[in-house]
Amino acid sequence: MKDDPTRLMILRHAPLAVPGLAGRRDVSADCSDRERLDWAARMLSEATQVWASPALRCRQTAQALSLSPDYHPALWEQDFGAWEEPGAAIPDLGPLPPEALAEARPPGGESFLDMAARVQALLERARGTTAIIAHAGTVRAALALAVGPAALSFSVAPLSLTVLTRTPGGWAVEAVNRVAP
Repeated sequence: MKDDPTRLMILRHAPLAVPGLAGRRDVSADCSDRERLDWAARMLSEATQVWASPALRCRQTAQALSLSPDYHPALWEQDFGAWEEPGAAIPDLGPLPPEALAEARPPGGESFLDMAARVQALLERARGTTAIIAHAGTVRAALALAVGPAALSFSVAPLSLTVLTRTPGGWAVEAVNRVAP
């Protein structure tokens, strides 16, 4: 039932093994920081279900956390199209207001609004306490449930935790970009 309290505990995957814009490229994560991974595992331990993006970096993070999630393609990162190509020039979108930034679509890719629509449709089905291992874009799509396109202004560090709750009154943000002490 939609009125049942729901808590989303969304962990961004471990850092990329090779830094850069990954988007839909299936790249590896660096899961060597055992202290941060142990913290993340403790934070997610109360979850009644675990979901993850099927991206390699999310699968590796889940394995490093000793979790066996249900994989959902809807949780994939935003498709940045041509901007994901090695050496691609990415335009400076910083001056755009949040609404225009959310609508911007990379050549051959998807806009934030496109990605948020697919992510949010899945998140609305979550019940109880759901741990999710996914991407920065996925975290921002979840935040957009509460704050709209302004979610694009949030920083989302690797292995950071963002928590949202849904009550009969709607979505609320409990924590954003929480990292191991």
